Amino acid sequence: MKRLPPWTKKSIGPLTRLHEVKSILRRRNLHTVCESARCPNIGECFTKPTATFMILGDVCTRRCGFCSVDKGARPLQVDPDEPANIALASRELCLRHVVITSVTRDDLSDGGAGQFALTIKAVKDNISGILVEVLTPDFKGDMEALDTVLDARPDIFNHNLETVPSLYPKVRPEAVYERSLKVLREAKRPGIVVKSGIMVGLGETFEEVKALLKDLKSAGCDAVTIGQYLRPTRNSLEVDEYIEPERG
Repeated sequence: MKRLPPWTKKSIGPLTRLHEVKSILRRRNLHTVCESARCPNIGECFTKPTATFMILGDVCTRRCGFCSVDKGARPLQVDPDEPANIALASRELCLRHVVITSVTRDDLSDGGAGQFALTIKAVKDNISGILVEVLTPDFKGDMEALDTVLDARPDIFNHNLETVPSLYPKVRPEAVYERSLKVLREAKRPGIVVKSGIMVGLGETFEEVKALLKDLKSAGCDAVTIGQYLRPTRNSLEVDEYIEPERG
């Protein structure tokens, strides 16, 4: 296992705020991707006026090689109180920017799009001026499901490509690169910022990353995040390389 370089290490921030956030999440029976995916930035995000809520349970129907979220064929039932609880938690935490993401729910007829829409509406109806960002799965390419989310008018629509096409078989074996590009292309609407993200350090080449960025530009993507892949568990894909931030 490769040794973590110093620049990957983050401060956990004030413990009092961290405990406050976790307490509110537990009381409202909510999940965050920060905890479920073992994100290394959890301390930084939990101490700022932003949070990423993970709806539709914490069991995913897909088996991506980079992710530590629990996987299985029997995910949780959809919680009808979840949208209201996220709105209440957002108010309690004095959030100004809420990110709503989910596990992939291929077992649901709409892929969970309806729950996304209800959650967006609940947050916007209860907190004036809050910025709502969604980070969605691909809904298996179902454009009606995508429309359900977009019709709820999130401020930012995010769908991550995650990696370059050549690495999909090992990184996102149940996803399709062109399908994800289509989701981003179809999400382009007036007043909605379209965003995507990728990880580096999985074995991609610089030329492949450049080609991917051109694809995103052609799809009408407004913003891209690029982050170093960090192995969350021993069962996850190994890091191929640590890319020094200065290299970009």
